[in-house]
Amino acid sequence: MLQRNALFAGILILAALLRAAVMLGYNTAQLFWYDSFTYLDTALHPKPSGAFHPVGYSLFLGLFRSVELVVAVQHLMGLGIGVMIYALLRRTGVPGWGAALATVPVLLNPAFLRIEHTILSETLLILLIAGALTAMAARRPVLAGLLIASAGLVRTAAVPLLVVFALYLIVKRSGWRPLAALVIAGALPLLGYAAWFQQHHGRFALSNADGVSLWARTMTFADCAKIKPSPDVARLCPNGTVVDAASEYVWAPDAALARLGGDRFGHNQLARKFALQAITSQPLDYVADVARDAALPWSLTPVAHPRRVPHLTDLPVGSWGLPTGHDLIGKVRKEYDTSITGLASVAPYDTVFEVWKYPYLLHGPLFLIMLLVSLLRPSLPAAVAFFLYLGPIAAMDFDHRYMLPAVPFACLAGAIALHHLAGQVTRKRAGATTVSTARAAGETRVVEDALRR
Repeated sequence: MLQRNALFAGILILAALLRAAVMLGYNTAQLFWYDSFTYLDTALHPKPSGAFHPVGYSLFLGLFRSVELVVAVQHLMGLGIGVMIYALLRRTGVPGWGAALATVPVLLNPAFLRIEHTILSETLLILLIAGALTAMAARRPVLAGLLIASAGLVRTAAVPLLVVFALYLIVKRSGWRPLAALVIAGALPLLGYAAWFQQHHGRFALSNADGVSLWARTMTFADCAKIKPSPDVARLCPNGTVVDAASEYVWAPDAALARLGGDRFGHNQLARKFALQAITSQPLDYVADVARDAALPWSLTPVAHPRRVPHLTDLPVGSWGLPTGHDLIGKVRKEYDTSITGLASVAPYDTVFEVWKYPYLLHGPLFLIMLLVSLLRPSLPAAVAFFLYLGPIAAMDFDHRYMLPAVPFACLAGAIALHHLAGQVTRKRAGATTVSTARAAGETRVVEDALRR
């Protein structure tokens, strides 16, 4: 058993050692403004957010009162994700070495080590989706539905995966019972949350950010001369403000949304109306912008997008203070964890960070290659990977952080496709060998018959 899985065991041990080095090599967890602090504040005062963050990750944070304990658990989750990917591939017949290599971009990539060490929702999101795929493989549709719903309550972008999983069961002709079990188990928690959201925000929904996000997406191409919006909607037309990425329009102080005044998410319905008009009036421009952003990881070196949050595939060495001038930071430090402070690397453990370099070729370019390879053998993991990758870009923007949840499933789907392709080649060769052997045997019999005569 161990011999058959020796390569994966070695990778897993190395992954665990790297995570131990990260825990020792930084003084605390990494926290970002404003995401980390709003998650922590909601953990202290649970209620549906009217902005981007549903309550799921905050409920997870509420189990702890230490950010260092949170990231320690998230590092364990990272190892668990690798184990689930390996187990799923072995279940489909992928040889041990192939399944082990497919886990490398998740287990050994510093981008995942960093996100696991940060108070952000990506690690929990990936774990829940990997668990849903594992449940589907084990024919547990109820569990799969509950895990998808949980993922949707961690990040609303995952909610449509319930439809993806349901379509998979329909295509596989699995019958109405597992389909109904999946849909009901997945829908009930989401409907319950939407009802809770309505109590606080007066709208039966999961978020008040969908329209704002889509409006920001359209700001890179919208032309109101073509859209011809009504006067109320025209207030959200581009006003000359230019930023370096679509998502930046949400926060730009001079953008049309900000100039409406009040809470920007209070204009969600109007923003959605403008965005839908822009997309239907300029569909080719919309598709072109989405395709342009989707191609960013093809670069052989990381492209900072947006530029204010440059992506690194290394573990940085240095120190970074917390932002100042935000009352919420002091509130969270007082109520959640008084030890919250800026991040700093710790010697001598941070020497590991200088030694462990991960080629970007094995991050962005490999990810896109595996996505394309997965098309050779369509599968549920392939559909999940494409949706998790393209969904955020189509809804708002590309961000290297938003890309991370798609990476494990692209590797999973690509390995399945390559295994299937290798099996086809092997069967064709075996068939050709059988035909050649049969022909040779036939020719021998002809010669033998001639000699007998």
